[in-house]
Amino acid sequence: MGGSTGGGPAVGGPGVGETGPQQVRAPIRVLLVDDQSLVRAGFRMVIDSQPDLVVVGEAADGRDGVRQAAALRPDVVVMDVRMPVLDGIEATRRITALQPPPKVVVLTTFDLDENALAAIRAGASAFLLKDARPEEMLAALRTVHAGDAVIAPSTTRRLLDHLAPARDPLAERAVATLTEREREVLVAMSRGWSNGEIAERFVVAEGTIKTHVGHILAKLAARDRVQAVVIAYEAGLVRPGEPTSS
Repeated sequence: MGGSTGGGPAVGGPGVGETGPQQVRAPIRVLLVDDQSLVRAGFRMVIDSQPDLVVVGEAADGRDGVRQAAALRPDVVVMDVRMPVLDGIEATRRITALQPPPKVVVLTTFDLDENALAAIRAGASAFLLKDARPEEMLAALRTVHAGDAVIAPSTTRRLLDHLAPARDPLAERAVATLTEREREVLVAMSRGWSNGEIAERFVVAEGTIKTHVGHILAKLAARDRVQAVVIAYEAGLVRPGEPTSS
């Protein structure tokens, strides 16, 4: 599975000749929750090969996943949807209610699991295909931990296009409170653009876009960018199959 992708931030990183105390960045702590031991073993092998990531625990069902999340306080939880005892949707809801809440990345199958959207509504920040390439999984974990969300051109965008969330009058009213520029930024977010990419498209400072994103999340009462994008779909602001760039 290829070990290091070369992209992991170096731990400790002061250059030669620098003096003073070195600040060593703590690795991102990951909890694996999946009832298939081979899946967990494969993920652990890839994650533990990186200097900035470490698997702190494993669980084979949702109830044990909730228990371990409360005890171990991971930064990111990789969560399967279909599991015995307690499914991944309810486990995600309970884990994201912890304070502070860890980020949850939902595992889904290639045939597009319809339960995955319910998991996003329950608090998950991203989707990850079980057969994703190692570098995709590592990038997803780092991106989610950094406070962003994996949308497009990732699995999340494809799943939202496939599942086509039903129109929701509450979502429509929430989106109606946005300014014209905020709606434009929300559409750009749904295309998976970063703040920097949106700023470049709109020819404004990245800080301006960051402010817009904060206003959007507040007005929509959205937990993060993924939830805001789901609301954009439910409001009809973004329609399935629209191009990811224009």
